[in-house]
Amino acid sequence: MDCAKVESFIVGWLRRMVASAHSSGLVFGLSGGIDSAVVAALCKKAMGDSTLALIMPCESHPIDFEHAVLTAEAFDIKRHFVELTGTYRSMVAEMNRAGMKDPPRMASANLKPRLRMATLYYFANGLNYMVAGTGNRSEWYVGYSTKFGDGGVDIQPILGLLKSEVVELAGHLGVPKEIIEKPPTAGLWQGQTDESEMGFTYDQLDRYISTGEAEPAVKERIDRMNMASRHKYMPPPTPFSPEDGIPAMIPEAE
Repeated sequence: MDCAKVESFIVGWLRRMVASAHSSGLVFGLSGGIDSAVVAALCKKAMGDSTLALIMPCESHPIDFEHAVLTAEAFDIKRHFVELTGTYRSMVAEMNRAGMKDPPRMASANLKPRLRMATLYYFANGLNYMVAGTGNRSEWYVGYSTKFGDGGVDIQPILGLLKSEVVELAGHLGVPKEIIEKPPTAGLWQGQTDESEMGFTYDQLDRYISTGEAEPAVKERIDRMNMASRHKYMPPPTPFSPEDGIPAMIPEAE
């Protein structure tokens, strides 16, 4: 991959998107991972000081906070810290009191990226900024994102890049080595990693997306995740026809 050409393309695209929306800048969540670090570098190159990183710990591992700060310092990006742990625990406790006892782990885990989404849009609305997402092509293909959470953004700068290409671009952009080399994690719970949760490696996933080749068990799992997650990227279903507004499921009177 020609990293210099990809960098120039995305930076130019970001500038055009901000201008076309009559926006004033870009805001994004800085998690301490490689995807958000790459987005941070690209946004800073595109918008300069009109770039804001939000570091939003929510029962997060301390190393993620350290790496988020390290990224912001490496690219001289303005950042704000919003501690969401107390808000998260208060909401979970309140919903438990309301009758949701012992929910599945993903129900509470997905609340974290949804709180971050709400926080990003609070700042975006206040500053007239656009929210830049940090999703990559590999994760998008298998639906490895939270609906109305990290998937709830205005623009997706690196959505066309496989995870392996994000790693390559990170090296080109000067992302700190310790961030590039650490195991990817969404930080949903302690000890969680992307690959252990998905059930295959990013190398296997990227190879399948690129070539269609994979071991049968891996192929079956990837295909199943792809099909099951398509609802995340489509408009909510409605009984009304988009052409004329007539309820599509209600037969006409005879």
